[in-house]
Amino acid sequence: MKLLFQLPPALRSSLLRLAPSRTFNQYTLKTPRAYTAHSQRTTDNRIDVDDMGKEKGDKSSFQLKVPKGTKDWEGKDMVIRDKIFSSITEVFKRHGAVTIDTPVFELKEILSGKYGEDSKLIYDLADQGGELCSLRYDLTVPFARWLAMNSSIQNIKRYHIAKVYRRDQPAMTKGRMREFYQCDFDIAGTYDPMLPDAEIIRITCEIFESLGWQGRYTIKINHRKILDGIFQVCGVPQDKLRTISSAVDKLDKSPWTEVRREMTEEKGLDADVADRIGEFVTKKGSRELLETLQKHEQLSTNESAKAGLADMDLLFTYLSTFDVLDRVSFDLSLARGLDYYTGVIYEVITEGSAPQTTEDQTSAKKQSKPVKPSSSNTDGDEDRSNDPTIGVGSVAAGGRYDNLVSMFSGKQQIPCVGISFGVDRIFSITKQRLAASPTAAPIRTNEVDVYVMAFGGKGFEGLLTERMQIAKRLWDAGIKAEFSWKVKPKLPQQFKAAESGGVPLAVILGEEELKAGMCKIKEMGLPDGHAEKEGVMVELRDLEGEVRRRISRPEGLAEGLKGVSLDAKTS
Repeated sequence: MKLLFQLPPALRSSLLRLAPSRTFNQYTLKTPRAYTAHSQRTTDNRIDVDDMGKEKGDKSSFQLKVPKGTKDWEGKDMVIRDKIFSSITEVFKRHGAVTIDTPVFELKEILSGKYGEDSKLIYDLADQGGELCSLRYDLTVPFARWLAMNSSIQNIKRYHIAKVYRRDQPAMTKGRMREFYQCDFDIAGTYDPMLPDAEIIRITCEIFESLGWQGRYTIKINHRKILDGIFQVCGVPQDKLRTISSAVDKLDKSPWTEVRREMTEEKGLDADVADRIGEFVTKKGSRELLETLQKHEQLSTNESAKAGLADMDLLFTYLSTFDVLDRVSFDLSLARGLDYYTGVIYEVITEGSAPQTTEDQTSAKKQSKPVKPSSSNTDGDEDRSNDPTIGVGSVAAGGRYDNLVSMFSGKQQIPCVGISFGVDRIFSITKQRLAASPTAAPIRTNEVDVYVMAFGGKGFEGLLTERMQIAKRLWDAGIKAEFSWKVKPKLPQQFKAAESGGVPLAVILGEEELKAGMCKIKEMGLPDGHAEKEGVMVELRDLEGEVRRRISRPEGLAEGLKGVSLDAKTS
């Protein structure tokens, strides 16, 4: 062994790879695992890779890019997204919620069997030390796992804002991504029926109103027990309830004929049964539909349907009290494909949520140029932003899941209801509306209120110390301020910096003015002829108060969205 360590490093490394595994002091010298995070090749077909993930000796150029279905965020996009976050969080806190955080990955067995047919979209991680893990698919299952691990918590209003991961087909400009944010609000605990459910829907309306959507959205609502009752009276076998439910859930993006074909040809459902289902799931309405179902001879005697209809009757009463019933559409086609839902389910849609109609698709194809297929996209993972058959989808969705916690705890059952807001889809629609609006307020990438400038004549030294002192005074007063990091900046360059950042006010220092205890405040962007176009002189001792009085900024994202035309062609 001593001789081995006297050999040149390259030769010593080669011999160690060929040698059988053996222990040297406390370290084990052995070959790598058959599968690693860097390569899926076996040890018999190992490759050496460099720090960029390329095979050593590979002369091909490295393409620097983010993975498919992800993006970098910056500039105005970050401003819009942050305002969406703050608007949503404000509503969550208004309703008494507290926040938690959970790991970005979970044990694979925690996520398995919770998402129905969508389980194939889960990102599995390579074995790292004996634990099989997956990136979280949503925030609901981790919340249920957290409740099961903290048995002392029997009721909670919780919100959670974090990224989740799904290996879905991306359509980036429509907010359909593989890495995206969800904002979840959930109520856990045993309460009287439908009260938490009604508050969830009230919260949903408050959030979209705060974002400036002003009624331009619809909350589709249904009940899993009603849907199961419909399937039962139509003759669906018990073992096919969930798979047929998943097929019905596609009615928001596929016509009934296509869904019926899937039921009969792919899932083996009798054609007569499928036709009976079609008589129900194509209906939507409000109280009048509920009353019709309550009078239906077969549904009124089905225990599952009766329980669901009773819940909906009570829920509609509470929604009327909360003054949000007009935002709700009772839609029997809504099924929600996730396996853990047990009661009321809902999702929020707006224009652009659904794909274009067949007529719109035909028109779009005529106007668009043919796209040559890319040989690098043979895996079907290419961005489908321009595909008319792909819509934005729902912008929020959720429902009641009373049994999920007990799946982890074994005994403890904590009823839960919640909703998840898809921030990236909300962002996509909001950005398009802002771009289409002639009245939307300009979006600034920073929040600086004041740019501190200086000017002078011959022999001007820049007044750097004075500019720094004024900036310090403004910072101490809680006012956002900047100044040039040049010792002797030119006045035009200072104005250009302020204008490019959209800074509303300039504080201008001059040598003679400072000697007199004065400075000038100039409001940027005033029209010619305005009385204060050239600025006004104020006493230095009153500077902070004068700045506060003059600061003017749009009141928020909702202000920038008022009066926007929101038909599908502009969104």
